[in-house]
Amino acid sequence: MTTKFTPDHEYIRVEGSTGIVGITHYAQEQLGDIVFVELPALGKVLKKGDEAAVVESVKAASEIYAPVSGTVTEVNEALNGEPGLVNSAAEAGGWMFKITIADAGEIDTLLDADGYAELTL
Repeated sequence: MTTKFTPDHEYIRVEGSTGIVGITHYAQEQLGDIVFVELPALGKVLKKGDEAAVVESVKAASEIYAPVSGTVTEVNEALNGEPGLVNSAAEAGGWMFKITIADAGEIDTLLDADGYAELTL
């Protein structure tokens, strides 16, 4: 399992040909208390960089972009009733959607943990 990051503060945990996508702990800290999450539709085909979801916090609304191209295969329904999971467990139970990765080469264009850490200093 590999985790990669975007400069826009999304993460993708890669498990075979599936990616689990959400926002980073740093991103949820910047947003504050998450009050609503708009998840993508199942079966939605996304290109890398497409708007995939939206999170709304007490401070602002923020778009979540697809870190890679692919098809949405699952969404985290728990967030509909408990959007605060993004705050309490951003990189665990607060994931947003799973995507079947269309082009594994796109993973290599993302940041590793060290590269991402440099962005958030």
